[in-house]
Amino acid sequence: MSFLSILCFFLCFSSALSTNSEGNALHALRTRLSDPNNVLQSWDPTLVNPCTWFHVTCDTSNHVVRLDLGNSNVSGTLGPELGELKHLQYLELYRNNIGGKIPKELGNLDKLISMDLYGNKFEGKIPKSFANLKSLRFLRLNDNKLTGSIPRELTTLSNLKIFDVSHNDLCGTIPVDGPFASFPMESFANNRLNGPELKGLVSYDFGC
Repeated sequence: MSFLSILCFFLCFSSALSTNSEGNALHALRTRLSDPNNVLQSWDPTLVNPCTWFHVTCDTSNHVVRLDLGNSNVSGTLGPELGELKHLQYLELYRNNIGGKIPKELGNLDKLISMDLYGNKFEGKIPKSFANLKSLRFLRLNDNKLTGSIPRELTTLSNLKIFDVSHNDLCGTIPVDGPFASFPMESFANNRLNGPELKGLVSYDFGC
């Protein structure tokens, strides 16, 4: 075997292992979800990789870069396995009936550009680990049942263009640093939040 052949073998083997890991993560997600419309029927764990599955998009290296399950009528919960989708850029799970807590492991998806979890039944706090998503531009968590305060760590997300947490049960003050200085107040509506734009006064944090 030439050096080039050996190198090609190891690169392909490494890519296959990575893709298989992503397939395992997605199959773990499937086991957590109820799917009355059979939108996940093609998610066959016996295949070499998940790139042929419906609602899954891969790049030229067979890495999962997009997961589209918006408006799919699925219910259940998310698990930490989603944090294994290291190349994911778009996570679209909006307008379903998914509940439980948002896994902190989603903060491992450092290539993520868009995360749309709106219109579900998520509860608990917004994970502070989202501060690791430095490529994130769109974060929509509106119309859920989230509680607690908006993590101030999110003010470090300099690329964030859209942030919507309206129609939850969040409390505390609205951050005014970094990108939060430009978000419209509609993004925070129908919560128990305090802020100078909302009150016309200097904001006070009454706790959560």
